[in-house]
Parts: sequence; C-alpha cells; structure tokens
Amino acid sequence: MTLVKHELKQGNVSFWVWTVSIGLLMATCIFLFPEMKSQMEDVSDIFASMGSFTAAFGMDRLNFGTLVGFYGIECGNVLGLGGAFYASLCAVGVLSKEERERTAEFLLSHPISRARIVTEKLVAVLVQIAAMDLVAYTLSIGSIAIIGEQIPWMEINLIHLAFFLLQMELAGICFGVSAFMRKGSIGIGLGIAAMMYVLNLVANISESVEIFKYISPFGYTESADIITDGCLDGAKVAIGMAVCVLGIAAAYLKYTKKDIA
Repeated sequence: MTLVKHELKQGNVSFWVWTVSIGLLMATCIFLFPEMKSQMEDVSDIFASMGSFTAAFGMDRLNFGTLVGFYGIECGNVLGLGGAFYASLCAVGVLSKEERERTAEFLLSHPISRARIVTEKLVAVLVQIAAMDLVAYTLSIGSIAIIGEQIPWMEINLIHLAFFLLQMELAGICFGVSAFMRKGSIGIGLGIAAMMYVLNLVANISESVEIFKYISPFGYTESADIITDGCLDGAKVAIGMAVCVLGIAAAYLKYTKKDIA
C-alpha cells in the first residue's frame, strides 16, 4: 500500500483545507441556530412564499424553526456543495497527474501492475473522502451537543449517508474521466459537480424535467425528501451507485491499456 500512503501524503494539505473549511462552516451554522431559532418561524413563512426559488432549495417543505429543518438546509448546502467539489477534485486528476508531472515512466518502471496502480489510487481517493465526512459528522454532532439541542439521529445519519453516496458517485465519475486525460484539470472536476447541482435545481423548479433528479446525484440528497420520508430514495441511489461503478470500471479498462508517456 505504498502508493496509497504516497497519495495521502500528497493530498494532505488539500484534505485539511477542505475538511476544516467544511467542518467549521457547518459548526458555525449550528452555533447560530439558538440565536435565530425564535425568528425562524417568520423566516419560514417568507421563504414559503418565494415561489420557484423556494422550490429549488426545498425550503417550502422544511421548518426553519426546528433544528433538523435548519440543519437540512444550511448544513446540507455546505456539505453538499463543499463535499461534491472536494470529491471531484480528489478523483479528477489522480490517474492523469503522473503524465502531467512526467513521473509516469518512473512509476511504471516498478514491479507493480497497472491494475494495482488504479486500485491503490482509488483507495486513496475513497479514504480521503470518508475521512472528510467523518470529521464533518463528528464536528456537527459535537456542535449540536454543545448548544444543548436534542440530536435527531435518524435524520442526520440519513442526510450524511446521502451526501457520502453523492461524493462516491461524483468521485467514480471523475475517476473514470481521469483515466482518459493526459493532463489533470481542476476545471473539469468542478464543472461536473456544478453541472450536477444545477440539474437538480432545475428539476426542483420544473416538473417537466424531473428526469434530471435521476441523472444528478443531488436528486437523492434532498433534505426535505429525506426528512419527510424518513429514508433515501432507493431507485435514485441504485442508479447513482451504478454510475459510480461504471466510472471506476471505465478507469480500469482505459488505464490498463493506455499508452502512457
């Protein structure tokens, strides 16, 4: 697992920057809740009457005056976008950077198969994403305990599980894309994550394109749906995980036959 350790060491700074930023933003939102709690009922009424904007973010179905409603919108947006961008950035250049940095020949000269290279790089990506989620989850639970609110375990666990699966799907897609690239591109990773986010917003606004919810991984991370239903949408999750597996499979197929210079 030498390559795994090498990848983790290379991504150490990026990991802590993203993890601390996401974790502290979520904790800040939670610490603000007691001060805003008494005003949230009026805010909920205002948001409920804002038409398409309200529907786009699911604010018409959540009560800002409750911790779980506030958490679903505020912390959900932070973890959703931040986690999506981080997962995409971790995966999109991991296979192509050897060519970009001209270290491919050195790496491939070692007695290690290309399949193993892909496997160890994939493990490193998944470890970083899982560690980021664990830190964010721990900070969130600790922050809720500090402000003295009762922890809605089921809802928070489901919300975090949904965002973890979203990050896995985006990482799988970007990991597959990375195998086809000769030079890693941050822009492509961010673009894929942003595009998926926008597709879900459009689907929330217009029922005529609800199919986008099955294309975008953000479709099964809607806090309003999770809190209302008490579960994740199995069909959307299954499609998302299938896409993740296809992306990873594409990476193996391409990288093992790729002409690497």
